[in-house]
Amino acid sequence: MHLRACRSDAVCPACNRSSGRVHSRYVRVLGDLPWEGLPVRIVLETRRFFCRELTCARKIFTEPLPGTVRRYARHSARLGEALHWVTLSLGGAAGAWLAHRLGLLVSGSSLLRHLRRRTQTTPLEAPRVLGVDDWAWRKGHRYGTILCDLEQRRVIDLLPDRGAGTVARWLEHHPGTEIVSRDRASSYAEAARRSAPRAVQVADRWHLLRNLSEALRRALGPHSTLLRQAATKIQHVARTGVTTAAALPSAITSEASARRQNRARRYSLYKQMKSLANAGVTHTEIARQLELGLRTVQRWTAAGTFPERTERSYPHSVEPYARYREQRLQQGCRNVSQTWRELRQQGYSGQLGSVWNWLRQHHGHTKQVPRSRVTTPNQHTSPQHVAWLMLKEPPSAKAYLGELYRSSREVAELARLGKEFFRMIRSRVIEGWPEWLEAARQSALHRFASGLVRDQQAVQPL
Repeated sequence: MHLRACRSDAVCPACNRSSGRVHSRYVRVLGDLPWEGLPVRIVLETRRFFCRELTCARKIFTEPLPGTVRRYARHSARLGEALHWVTLSLGGAAGAWLAHRLGLLVSGSSLLRHLRRRTQTTPLEAPRVLGVDDWAWRKGHRYGTILCDLEQRRVIDLLPDRGAGTVARWLEHHPGTEIVSRDRASSYAEAARRSAPRAVQVADRWHLLRNLSEALRRALGPHSTLLRQAATKIQHVARTGVTTAAALPSAITSEASARRQNRARRYSLYKQMKSLANAGVTHTEIARQLELGLRTVQRWTAAGTFPERTERSYPHSVEPYARYREQRLQQGCRNVSQTWRELRQQGYSGQLGSVWNWLRQHHGHTKQVPRSRVTTPNQHTSPQHVAWLMLKEPPSAKAYLGELYRSSREVAELARLGKEFFRMIRSRVIEGWPEWLEAARQSALHRFASGLVRDQQAVQPL
């Protein structure tokens, strides 16, 4: 695509004066947004001017085209904007991969250079609420410090290390911070006390909960054998068939519960339909309001009472052998495969799955799982995972946690203290704080509690 600039005047970027006569013409090749996935190049012809100001350091300048192309750029302004957002979203390599598939021929290095050129360096001002945390140059080897304005939710500076002296110097050069939110590292606390003594220090809730999880993991370490034994006991219950509703709910219980919930939903719709019909609302309007079919509303109205659903019964292929199966059950045979083989000897031609379905419907049989696949909810018994189960208490881990607490009073007390601290931090309610500290000092969480006492002024504002 060939274009020629046709502006009648131009302004010198150095002295902001109007230009004099034309010096020459200048041709530039610019990249532009693709057309139907095809790369587009613009051959742009612009003019060069003499500056009228004799004292201007720039004697000759090229005709500027704001909004079309930036100075020294090799692509149009709209292409630069598209590349900018692609780079911000995906970065260099991934951004280049997406750009190539969109018809934008650019490398990852070019995207990063473009992003750095557009980065605006504004004078740093100390935020009112400053967030301080570490970040990794290389995880496990070298760390820096990230400073954030928590009110505006943006990063304001990155420091090369996480030493107290570096953070203290930054605070001295940027006074005015009123609140410092930090983790419980002593270096950040010392830096804030040294260079921002009037600022209120607040321990970050995320770090407090992470410290709690680590403390629980250390406290559960000596009980690793107990954690495995509780899981093994639940597995044994599952294998032997001695189950509880919390551990292995039967298929019949689940189906009955689903039927009850479905009936309650239909009965609620039926009552709403009756109340609207008694108020004189038409059937069409009732169907629209309740999102029911018009035929359903008409059928329910004609019934006069709530139409109960009846279970459809079909003759089962195992029914002719029901008496024999009842006899075998009384003799203690509950093995489905053995039952199927015996029925085959008597002339039954069905499959094993049909026998199992019939037994499940009539006697509540549950499918036998191979021993290698018998698992309990959340079978991981590492101290780290059990600490997470204690704090979150997912329904699938109820049986395991109950068995674990019954096996050890110490573990049950650890769970109680952890959940209480978790509740206080999440709800920001500190009633009962002294009592919790005293109980934690007498438990395996004593080191965690002692650290909280040393940093109590930062923890109490939460």
